[in-house]
Amino acid sequence: MINGNDVVNFLQKGSGILYLTSMPEKSTQNNKPTPNNTLTPVVIHTDNTITFRVFAPKAKKVMLGGGDIPDILRKGLMTKNDNGVWEVTAGPVEPGAYRYNFSIDGVSVIDPRRPDVSESNMNLWSLVYVPGRSYMDIQNVPHGAVSEVNYFSTALNRYRRMHIYTPPGYEKNNKSYPVFYLLHGAFDSDNSWSTVGRAGFILDNLIAEKKAAPMIVVMPAGHTGPFPSTDPSTKNVDDFVEDFNQDIKPFVETNFRTLNRREDRAIAGLSMGGAQTLNIAIPHLDQYAYIGVFSSGIFGITGENYFVHFTGKAWEENNEKYLNNNKLKKGLKVFWFATGKDDYLLQTSIATVDMLRKHKFNIFFKETGGAHTWNNWRDYLHQFAQLLFK
Repeated sequence: MINGNDVVNFLQKGSGILYLTSMPEKSTQNNKPTPNNTLTPVVIHTDNTITFRVFAPKAKKVMLGGGDIPDILRKGLMTKNDNGVWEVTAGPVEPGAYRYNFSIDGVSVIDPRRPDVSESNMNLWSLVYVPGRSYMDIQNVPHGAVSEVNYFSTALNRYRRMHIYTPPGYEKNNKSYPVFYLLHGAFDSDNSWSTVGRAGFILDNLIAEKKAAPMIVVMPAGHTGPFPSTDPSTKNVDDFVEDFNQDIKPFVETNFRTLNRREDRAIAGLSMGGAQTLNIAIPHLDQYAYIGVFSSGIFGITGENYFVHFTGKAWEENNEKYLNNNKLKKGLKVFWFATGKDDYLLQTSIATVDMLRKHKFNIFFKETGGAHTWNNWRDYLHQFAQLLFK
């Protein structure tokens, strides 16, 4: 039986969108309403500034927190008015999805008046979407679905979760589709690409415009334990790569109608997911015709210290036999990198591209504007998806 919460969760995570109005709370003593009964918690203004509000009459200090909202650390302090409502106006922001929460007297909470949320690796965020980019706005086009899928990982000996996008019409036909594996970053989860990343909307719009082939998009959970890991016994074993190769990919190809030739398979990821993409695809070049690396590369290649298993020169030496296999390179149709000019991993991306070119890979590298943010990663997905399965 499907309950109301299941319906809400499915609609929020699918490539459709659900707008909900919070039910009025019960009145206080003497049947007097509080300002919370009629509170409009988020207002998006015509100049793309956003006003955030929360009712906390007994609080002494309230801060707005968020990802990708400009200058949030300096301008996030909220002001309390006479009726116990705290508010602040942030931005202006670019069109896109933004995570936010409130710190109320030091306690982090999501917006109690809005149901739209996005999961990261360590916590839940409220989510607001600022329209204005047609490629990721909800449009009057056929929509696919994003499913929350549980599977048993034999590599990890426990149940795990992933999100899978199926294109419009998948449930009504018997066609098989190419597969695109899309990996998240270090502070995200398998839920992130389909919420703050707008992946379902982006694919819906591209497919409707015939700019992208209908495809299945698999968004797995890249973390297999606490991040960062403090267990030195796992340093030489990438548990996620084992889980991916041993369980995720076989599960998808067994339970979904997939085309399983090399030319029907793509993989890409952002930040940590970009490094994982290289760890999966390079040793299995015979299985992937399209590789994308967003704001990432081989961690440690420039000497920086990251929580990774193979870094810099060690990674190159460990994968040398694959890097020098010219026969496998001939079936690689797209090897695509993009990183923002203000991204702290720009030099990592550049050094990785240089190393791969040294091994005679045909790399497309694009240095864009922006930094290490979802504003860039949504753009990269939109661009990369158009190159697939041509």
